[in-house]
Amino acid sequence: MADDSVATVHSLGRRPLPLQHNKLTQHTVDFKALPALPRVDEAFVALGTTIKVAGSQAAFRAVDFEAIVAVAQAARASGATKIGVVSAMGADPASTIFYNRVKGETEEALRGLGFASLIIARPSFLAGDRSTLGQPLRSGEKLALRVSTWLKPLIPANYRSIDVRKVAAALLDGMRTARPGVRVIPSGELQRF
Repeated sequence: MADDSVATVHSLGRRPLPLQHNKLTQHTVDFKALPALPRVDEAFVALGTTIKVAGSQAAFRAVDFEAIVAVAQAARASGATKIGVVSAMGADPASTIFYNRVKGETEEALRGLGFASLIIARPSFLAGDRSTLGQPLRSGEKLALRVSTWLKPLIPANYRSIDVRKVAAALLDGMRTARPGVRVIPSGELQRF
């Protein structure tokens, strides 16, 4: 919203964000039945959950595959030619790990939607203030973040925890410098933003 080249920002969510800005229009939606979106040039998708929070693999897939693909399709239908999406390290449609397989299947589906540019951020463990979003702190998360901070020099860059602001900055930069095609930004590269 601070970018002078951006005239309007539309956000989609199940509930309103505690944020107001003269450029921001919030849309409270049901991701299973999205309305037509206003005309857009580009889209960012940062939807995601965990199997524990979702309650089942099917409920997880409803968010991390179905809702993400639905938003991307709606954005494409509304004119978006570029899209940036938050995925995960290890995303692979052939993975034996359910979480990674769904993330990989989602990326694969997005590749088939006809965007001129697709920027995929693949962060490792996300670090940030979940309470501002009304999200519960996951068990062990605080300890894991402390340990990963202390052991940072020993952990390969792609597997270190990463601040959500770095992921956002990388997607914004990726969108500004987008070339035709798909660009995957692994967590180690996201760390530089």
